[in-house]
Amino acid sequence: MRKMIGKFILFILFLSVISIPFSHTSANADKVYHVKINKEVEKGLYAYLKRSFREAEAAEAKAIILEIDTLGGFTDAAGEIGKLMDETEPEIIAYINYKAISAGAYIALHAEKIYMSPNGKIGAAQAVEGTTGNAVDVKAHSYWVAEMKSAAETHERNPMYAMAMAEPSIELDKYRAGAGKLLTLTASEAAEEEVGYSNGTVSSFDELLEVNELQDAEIVATKVSFAEGIARFITHPIVVPILLSIAGLGLVVELYSPGFGVPGTMAITSLFLFFFGHLVAGLAGYETLILFLVGVVLIALEFFIAGGIAGVLGAVAIVVSIILAGGNPMFMAYAVLIAIAVAVSGMVIIMKFFGRKLHLLNKMVLMDSTDTESGYVSNVNRTELLGKKAKTVTPLRPSGTIDMDGERIDVVSQGSYIDRDKHVIIVKVEGSRIVVREVEEKGEMNNG
Repeated sequence: MRKMIGKFILFILFLSVISIPFSHTSANADKVYHVKINKEVEKGLYAYLKRSFREAEAAEAKAIILEIDTLGGFTDAAGEIGKLMDETEPEIIAYINYKAISAGAYIALHAEKIYMSPNGKIGAAQAVEGTTGNAVDVKAHSYWVAEMKSAAETHERNPMYAMAMAEPSIELDKYRAGAGKLLTLTASEAAEEEVGYSNGTVSSFDELLEVNELQDAEIVATKVSFAEGIARFITHPIVVPILLSIAGLGLVVELYSPGFGVPGTMAITSLFLFFFGHLVAGLAGYETLILFLVGVVLIALEFFIAGGIAGVLGAVAIVVSIILAGGNPMFMAYAVLIAIAVAVSGMVIIMKFFGRKLHLLNKMVLMDSTDTESGYVSNVNRTELLGKKAKTVTPLRPSGTIDMDGERIDVVSQGSYIDRDKHVIIVKVEGSRIVVREVEEKGEMNNG
């Protein structure tokens, strides 16, 4: 029995000894983070890349492979991503798996190494306006060309080719970039020694690992989280004005509706999604949310404090908070103006075509009117005098006094002057205004 126990202990010790090298190797295996950019370059992408890069730094990754397949996007977002890449500790390898166009080319140039698939392309990076697709103004264009130049120089690449990707006046006929055309390099052209924009052409991700002696590394593939996915969608420049317009229109419809219903819910949901997406994307801080809430409180106080100052300050606070939340004040200002225009249009339609009134103010503003239809009159309307006969006490020029059965009544003549002691007939009664005319014939007097 003792021999068996001894053999068992020796066997456990043997397994422990032979497992030490394997456990040591596993614990110290190099890590490579695989991060994909395969959609439009926008603000939401920055949040995803920032999280991925920070995870790689915390795990002491040996390298980050940025697999790029994008037609580009927004230059301001690309600029922030480029800065983020420059500040990241692990080596970043760009793998252009088909295309790195426009902002995608700018991001690739910030990588320490660039590899391309056989059909990969990089270039065509002129800055254009997001709404029209036309080239940006001279100042913005000059700035972007300088950004492309700096990106190339960061890792000692020839800046001429980067500038030719953004500036159509630079002629490189050898690469189909004549006058007025932008440079786009194929995988083979980028790998030429003269150009030096690609460290090599690889047919797969595995080959890329082998070329960089990372085939034994542990690959950590990052994915966009649910919150980051929502943030990328919400912060898209096309979605932002739509979301704000829904919020504005919903609030307007709710003002003209009794109680609280679907329009108000839609407005609150839209505003919640707006701030949630921009907070997750790192574009807005909690100070913008606090400023928004302060604006809401000020508007609420307006219903209890007369003067309008609280309401104006509240509206300004809300607009400023939305503009600051977007990261790009000019674009956000346009988005807010679009939302205001939609809300005002909705208000006009509701009032003009549907004749709706503000239900929200019913408890605060006296909505009842003292009109004739409601049974109110400004003074006594003596319609019973209509057709009665009387006698003038004073001349009517045209106003004067008549006597009717001992009652003196102020009247006006229907037309010309009527002398005193003349017989008249009351022909019109309009409130306190009583109109008479002279009785021309004795028969008319007797018939009364």
